[in-house]
This record gives sequence, structure tokens and C-alpha cells, in this order.
Amino acid sequence: MDPEKMLFDSFGYAKEAVAGKWMQWFLLVIATVLLCLPLLGYSLKVLRGEKPAPEVTDWGTLFVDGIRYVVVSLVWAIPLLIILFVMIGAALWSFINITAVSVSGSQAPSGNPVFMMGTLGVLGLIVVIIVAILTVIYSTIGIIRFARIGSMGEAFNVKEISATIGKIGWENYIIALVVLFAVQALICVITWIISMIPVLGMIINLVLIAPVLLFEARYLCQVYDAAGAA
Repeated sequence: MDPEKMLFDSFGYAKEAVAGKWMQWFLLVIATVLLCLPLLGYSLKVLRGEKPAPEVTDWGTLFVDGIRYVVVSLVWAIPLLIILFVMIGAALWSFINITAVSVSGSQAPSGNPVFMMGTLGVLGLIVVIIVAILTVIYSTIGIIRFARIGSMGEAFNVKEISATIGKIGWENYIIALVVLFAVQALICVITWIISMIPVLGMIINLVLIAPVLLFEARYLCQVYDAAGAA
């Protein structure tokens, strides 16, 4: 697996999809404005390995696939959301107790409540980071399996997802994701700078959402296909 080669291929794929094809680019912008649902449905076509980028047609299917994409993503996010809600609840409860002790001037039952709250906060943050990383690692392949097979259940087939990552190579897969995240971070910085331009910046960022998503989907498609090449 060559991340650099995949990046260039993905950039060329996204560029070819919109450069000089103003009507298709316009339709992709419309797909973005419509809550991104048709755009997400369109990205599933890219994840299926369609090359060159397909035309923007069959909007009904794009909407349905986009909704299914969102549902799959939300289900994968449930464990992380539960942990976050528990942490927020625990933090609020601790804050209320600390405030009550401070107001009443009474002695805390045991230990330093502020220190305990801070310790629990750090431990909770570590758990959140670990769960978030595992979620990204497994959900990424899960969503591509959903795109390829067409079954939402396959997006959560952990055994097959692990087998696919094993074929890609865990080290190769992690490196590929880190490279993508680094590029995404760079894109975020660029879009943040562009957003500082009044009105025009917002329009430019809106127009760039689709090409960026196509770039990312094509890159992940190649990562997934590396399992077959292994």
C-alpha cells in the first residue's frame, strides 16, 4: 500500500469529477445543500469503486442511501455517545455536590472532591479517546462493507471487518488513516482561513465540500481494495 500514490489518485479522481463539468459540480452543490443526504448517497457509489466518478442521477436512491448512511454512522456512534452522556452526568453530579459542600461549609465525606472530579475527568477522557479511535477504525470499513454489499447489517459485522483489516494489514491500515486525518486537518485549516472572507468564504467552502468528500471516499475505497490485493 502506497498512501502517497493513493492521495494523488484520489485528488485526480475528485478533480476529474468536477473540473470542466460545471453542471455536475452544480448538482453536487445542490446535493450538499439538501442536508448532504444525496451527497452521502453519492459517496457510497464512490466507495463501491465506480471509476470515473459517476454522474449525479437517480436522486431518490441518493436520498435513501444517504439516510441509510447516516443511520449506520449514528449506530456506530452510540457507544461513544453513551460514555459522553455518563461523563457529563457524573460531572454535573460532582459539581452539584462540591457546590453544596462549599455553600454549607461542611466537611467533604472523604478525600478532596475537586481532585477526585479531576481524576475521573482525565480517566473519562482517556476512555472517550480509546472508544473514538476504535469506532473510527471499525466503522470506516463497516461503512464501505455496507456500500459494497448493500446490507446495513454488514456495516456491523465485526468479525468480517476485523478480517478485512487483517488482510490490509493493521499497520498499513492505521498508517493510511493517519495520513488521511493529517490531510483532513490541513483541509480544515485551509477552509477555516477561507471562511474568514465575508460571504464569499462561505460560498467557496460550500462549493468545495463535495470534491473534498469525493477525495476522501476514493482514498478509503483504495484502502479497502488493498485487502483484495493482499
